[in-house]
This record gives sequence, structure tokens and C-alpha cells, in this order.
Amino acid sequence: MTYAPGPYGYGYAPVPPPPKPGVIPLAPLDLNHVLGGAFAAYRRNWKVLLGITLVSYALAALLIAGVGTAAWTGLSDRWEHTSTAEDVALSDLTPLFTALGIIWLACSVGLLLATGLLHAAVAVVVQEAVLGRRPGFGTVWRRAWSRLGAVLGSVLLSAVAAVVPALLFMVGLFLMLAAMLASIGSDDGADGAGWALTGLLFFLLALAASPLALWLWVKFSLAPTAAVVESAGTLTALRRSAQLVRGAWWRIFGYTLVMMLIVGGVTFVMQMVVSLTTQASLFAAPLAQHATPGTVFFSMGTAAVVSTLLMLGTQAVLGPLQPLTSGLLYVDQRIRRENLAPVLAEAAGRPHA
Repeated sequence: MTYAPGPYGYGYAPVPPPPKPGVIPLAPLDLNHVLGGAFAAYRRNWKVLLGITLVSYALAALLIAGVGTAAWTGLSDRWEHTSTAEDVALSDLTPLFTALGIIWLACSVGLLLATGLLHAAVAVVVQEAVLGRRPGFGTVWRRAWSRLGAVLGSVLLSAVAAVVPALLFMVGLFLMLAAMLASIGSDDGADGAGWALTGLLFFLLALAASPLALWLWVKFSLAPTAAVVESAGTLTALRRSAQLVRGAWWRIFGYTLVMMLIVGGVTFVMQMVVSLTTQASLFAAPLAQHATPGTVFFSMGTAAVVSTLLMLGTQAVLGPLQPLTSGLLYVDQRIRRENLAPVLAEAAGRPHA
């Protein structure tokens, strides 16, 4: 209980706490409120969030699998020829790099679709969870799908800055691979030196672009929530995010980083457990009395599949937490700058002091 000066400056009168119809108090939020609200919203709506996440990533997986299968079917003969040829020209590698680029593009589009749908659904959940409501799967899906275009646009444009360093890094990696393959087919290795230097240049460009990408990513991190809550278009949502983040960049970055570290820490622990289990199974197979190359290979394959499935499951379970944090930061900034608390209290049917 806090106290304020009483009437006429005499004594102190207790100040009632702000109303809390949902997962957060309707007042400016500190780190505990944001993190606690994100976990509370997840706990109250985990079935809906997990269902949306699974559907989103299933659609992305179908797209990636289809494109990857088509690319492999079309280039399997060329890959067999290239992998067995003694002298490999750069023209022989061009179709392979093109196929890898198409697969990478399919992965990017699939992940963008899944991310956009998840962000739209999380924004709906945040809007209702702040008011103490628990929307059903159908309600969340319909509202998220109706705003998917604007959310996809805001996610895409805000992610461009983050994608640029990653794209530069991927180009540098491909160039390094081309340099290695060209050196293998050359007597003195001179053919790959130019590709290696160009790849190193792309690596340096990726490193230089990373700070600007981080700044822009935080600046536009509230855009998906604005696109849903305010029914804003893509550019309007980006402008709203920049307006709300202005002057609070470090606080929003810090709160988001803490949640990312929590999610990353849990993911790391899960991966370590899976890795230790996998290594134990791999060491156990050769030590078996009747171990054969076939049993060792089967053990390795099974461990790899189980490890991949567990890591994907971990990502599916923990994926909504970061968007939930961004959604609550959006609400916090509007409470601080636009006095949104009385409006939310009225919508929830609670009096506001």
C-alpha cells in the first residue's frame, strides 16, 4: 500500500492500488510486471497459443518440404555428377547454388508466414488478457487471419534490417564454399582465392550492419501489435511503433533481451539434455556385444531425429513468449504516454482511481 499527502497537506492517505482486471495492473509497468504478465497470459491461454503455433509452423513446414523436394528432384543427377567429377567448373555449381537460394527463400517465406500468424494471434491474446478475458481458438484465429496482411507487412519490413546481415553472411558462406570447391579442382588453389576474399568482405559487411539492424528491430518491434489492436496498415503500424519506442529504446530493448535470455536459457538446457542423451546412445551402440555398422548408423539416425523433434517442440512451446512481451510493452507505452489505463479499466468494467 502506498500513501500520498492527505487533504490540506496534513497526514497521509492510502492510495488504492491500480486495478488489475487481467494479467497486468493498469499502470506503468516495471520488468517484473512485464515478465509476470507474459507468463500469466501464456499460462491462461497456452492451449490457444500452442495450437496457433503448431498450425503456423505446420503450414511453413509443408511449404519448405514441397520446395525442397522439388529442388532435390530436379538437381539430384547434377549433384551426383558434381560430387564425383574431378574437375568442377564454376558453371557446374551455379544450378546448385540457385537451388540452395530457392530453398533458402522458401524457408524465409515459410518462417515469415508462421511468424506473422503467431504475432497476430499473440496480439489478440494480449488485448484480451489485459482485460481479463480468455478468447477461444476460433476467435483468435479469425481475428489473427483478418489482420495477417498488415502484420506480415510490418514483420517483413521490420525484419528486413535483421535479414540484411544474415543475407550478407549467407552470401559470404556460399562464396567460401565455392572457393573451397574451386580450390579442390585447381592444382595451385589460385582459382578460389578471389572467391574467398569476396566471401570475407561479405562477412565484414554483415558484422558492420548488425548494430543498425538491432536498432531498427527494436524501433519497429511494437508494429505487429499495433497492426492488430489499432487495425492499422503496415506503414501506419511501423510509424506507431517508432513513435511509442522513441525515448524508451533502451528500456524496451532491455526488457525484450531479458525474456530472450530466459527463453534461450531454457532452450539451451533442453538442447544440452538432448545432446547428452544422444551422445550416450551413440557411445552405447559401439560398446554393445554384437554392434555392427548398421546398428551404429541406426542409432545415430534415431538420435538425430529425436533431437530435432525435441528442439522443434521446444521452439513451438516457447515461441509465443517473446511476442507476448512485445505486446505488453506496447500496452505499457500507451499507458505511459496516452493515459490508456482509464480506457482499459472502463472496458474491463473496473473503476479507475
